[in-house]
Amino acid sequence: MKYKLICIDMDGTLLNSKHEISEFNKEMIKKAMEKGIVVAITTGRLYMSALVHSELLGIETYVISSNGCYIKNIKSDEVIYESTLTKEQYYRIKEIGEKHKLNRLYYNTFDTVISGVKFPEDYAYKVSNEILPEEKRIKFLEEVNLDEIYDEYDGKILKSIFIEEEYIDRLSKAKEELRTFEDLEVVSSWPNNVEIMPAGTSKGEAVKRLAEILKIKPEEVICMGDSENDLSMIKYAGLGIAMGNAIDLIKENANYITDTNENSGVGKAIEKFIFSNS
Repeated sequence: MKYKLICIDMDGTLLNSKHEISEFNKEMIKKAMEKGIVVAITTGRLYMSALVHSELLGIETYVISSNGCYIKNIKSDEVIYESTLTKEQYYRIKEIGEKHKLNRLYYNTFDTVISGVKFPEDYAYKVSNEILPEEKRIKFLEEVNLDEIYDEYDGKILKSIFIEEEYIDRLSKAKEELRTFEDLEVVSSWPNNVEIMPAGTSKGEAVKRLAEILKIKPEEVICMGDSENDLSMIKYAGLGIAMGNAIDLIKENANYITDTNENSGVGKAIEKFIFSNS
């Protein structure tokens, strides 16, 4: 099979536990692009964070961010797709969070984190900001009145996230209740979070949209991931690849299980399916 599009998750997949991209991953991605294959970062992270990592890899094509809510052509700077939460959805999500006593609720635009509480200094985006030029940094609006901020950012909020380190049972109950609403898409990228987007937005739908734009068939697509929010794209792809460190749900639905994110599983999968069979 001649694959034409490779979509790669970031955390737990492309990045190791230190948020680094191995040299072997870089080498294999570069070789795939030189072969004419489109490579796209496909992540739950904000677009601006995904863009920085895409530039490190020399990717000048597309980024799928916020679990499929935001797709942008890097080269042309054109927004291909954008899906935002309505005000009614915002208040409903907030109400469910208060009901289950979940305090860490925040919202994302394509480059901004909005929160009613302050994030720790070791929070991933803050750590990254320390070494990035100002124009590439994630913006933080912390300890703000979320209702007032929503009015200011109405039509720009892509995703809502609950984070709970201690009371995971509360998080699970909130997730179950949120999934009863047909106008919401609800997934987790880590055991301690719940991510809420408008219905019809997922990594799988975003990969499908991108593939259709590029006139690429599903069977010509490779997707790699490790977490629940990667399931939709793993199932869509002609070749769905689970990381060795992936959760069981992803491994059970994948066509192939590669090595872990600590051992360059992405690069090894590209080497096997793009170059060993070429």
